[in-house]
Amino acid sequence: MLVNAKEMLVKAKAGKYAVGQFNINNLEWTKAVLETAEELKSPVILGVSAGAGKYMCGFKTVAAMVDAMVESMGITVPVALHLDHGTYEDCYKCIDAGFSSIMFDGSHYAIEENVAKTKELIAVCEEKGLSIEAEVGSIGGEEDGVVGMGECADPDECKLIADLGVSMLAAGIGNIHGKYPENWAGLSFETLDAIQQKTGDMPLVLHGGTGIPADMIKKAISLGVAKINVNTECQIAFSAAVREYIEAGKDLQGKGFDPRKLLAPGSAAIKATVKEMMELFGSVGKA
Repeated sequence: MLVNAKEMLVKAKAGKYAVGQFNINNLEWTKAVLETAEELKSPVILGVSAGAGKYMCGFKTVAAMVDAMVESMGITVPVALHLDHGTYEDCYKCIDAGFSSIMFDGSHYAIEENVAKTKELIAVCEEKGLSIEAEVGSIGGEEDGVVGMGECADPDECKLIADLGVSMLAAGIGNIHGKYPENWAGLSFETLDAIQQKTGDMPLVLHGGTGIPADMIKKAISLGVAKINVNTECQIAFSAAVREYIEAGKDLQGKGFDPRKLLAPGSAAIKATVKEMMELFGSVGKA
């Protein structure tokens, strides 16, 4: 049974911890994240980008798979299935597909249009019991072909969007998707502090959680971040483990070429990464 993300994030913000959003790319990914969440008794958000949704044969396929897995694996912790960086059209596709949460990324629209479309989607989500995330200020790096430089959001614009009634707000504070470059200036905690002062109890979202130093993550959580998105870190861990298996020639031993054996080290690496992140975020035992 999927839940929307609102309750878990309100609890996280009040309890000064964060819930991880771990993006899923296939069945192995989903299974590894769900197993770890259950073992650690942590709430979890499964993120699906438009590209990953397309890769997995559409949002309906993803929702059906996740629903069935939660049931057949006997998962008892709260699980939200969330559209990551959704276009206006994709938001409606995910609402129809049975997602429990969506993110409308209207950050490339003029603020007036962003507000109008966000309002409309909030009304639909409220009626159907979904949570909704909005974004102000672009998150840097590359996400499905869109490249941003890691801008800092305007706290007044953040308040404007938060006041519409979204469940959570992603605000750019110098964070980027993917690997951080060596000349990265770090997170702007002044911006984050100013945003929290204007948005009050609103759970804030930190995109691009891969590669941000642990002390910065902890400071961001202390300043109101209740959801942290992780994707690249799991991908790197997965590929490194599978590479090691193949380079050691294990795929040539016995039935080592069986995908269940070939991908097993990758799945174990995802689990180890997710565990590390959940411990850092403070969500262990909070389900």
